[in-house]
Amino acid sequence: MIGKVIKGKAKPRGKFPHVKRVGDFIYISGTSSRRPDNSFEGVEVDEMGTTNLDIKKQTRAVLQNIDDILKEEGASLKDVVDITSFLVNMNDFKGYNEVYAQFFDYENGPTRTTVAVHQLPHPHLLIEIKAIAYKKEH
Repeated sequence: MIGKVIKGKAKPRGKFPHVKRVGDFIYISGTSSRRPDNSFEGVEVDEMGTTNLDIKKQTRAVLQNIDDILKEEGASLKDVVDITSFLVNMNDFKGYNEVYAQFFDYENGPTRTTVAVHQLPHPHLLIEIKAIAYKKEH
């Protein structure tokens, strides 16, 4: 049971790994749309300083980040069995759900829980997702 911080991904903002394998189960820590350079996908600031946040872009980036982390363990999103999503605003549920449906379906997708939270570790974050996958160890 060794946790890993994945090279090429944004460094966790605390003393925890991106991923931890326990036998055939793979646990992914809460993941955001943060890039390795600490900028965020789905965040635009115009010339007047107005910040525009895009739940669809952030959701896509989060799921792609999770898939990248799973690849380090020889797995992919197809192996995810459970997801917990944290939204800062439930008004974003529709956009989040639309993008989520591009990655998962009823028959093969994971179980899911979506909750609203007061805030996430950065004011530009609209969403964070944690996941559990199942993939036989080689």
